Amino acid sequence: MKIRLWLIMAIMLAAIVLAATGCGATTGPSTIVTSQQNTGVWVSGQGKVTAVPDVAILTLGVQVQESSVAQAQSEAAAAMNAVTKALGDKGVAGKDIQTQRFTIYPIMRWDESKLQEVLVGYRVENSITAKIRKVDDTGSVIDAVVTAGGNFTVINGLSFTIDDPTDLLGQARELAMKDARNKASQLASEGGVKLGAPLYINESGGFIPIIQVPIARPGIGTPPS
Repeated sequence: MKIRLWLIMAIMLAAIVLAATGCGATTGPSTIVTSQQNTGVWVSGQGKVTAVPDVAILTLGVQVQESSVAQAQSEAAAAMNAVTKALGDKGVAGKDIQTQRFTIYPIMRWDESKLQEVLVGYRVENSITAKIRKVDDTGSVIDAVVTAGGNFTVINGLSFTIDDPTDLLGQARELAMKDARNKASQLASEGGVKLGAPLYINESGGFIPIIQVPIARPGIGTPPS
């Protein structure tokens, strides 16, 4: 499976104040106060960069329903062991596999003859996330875990992201500052004033990290009647 999806990362530097002074000297303290707000130009800038996702996050697990808790737990453990082994065989490191949820709850059914709900079994659910660093291998990884876990396998979701967005955030900040300065310069020029140093800088927005991809869910084992 070839994956060629794009992520968009945006960051905004909002409420940038550049002092409007005759000589362009720095004015005011680093924290703006109300009395100074009329001496500056308030502008906002936006920086946006795009990147190809470099990791896939697969959320998966096993679901088992049986007549007893012990049997359900045993089968779920065996299925999860097979799934995690398949992940390892496909190159997913142990540190990139994290337990997300483990639950056990009873399965009830309405008994018409007794006019009440009766216990028919138990369901065990064990969910994990796996970080796939070779994005192009995602399809084969999914095939492997579905085969390993059989009918007990549940694929809950797949997303793509950037593992370390630090450099992208830096690029976006630079673009946002440039955008804000250009706007402030234009406003100052139109107003017949010169710009000084920034008095107040506020950052908002941030990295948009995930592209969700819908995946059909394999069936799970059915409870005993």
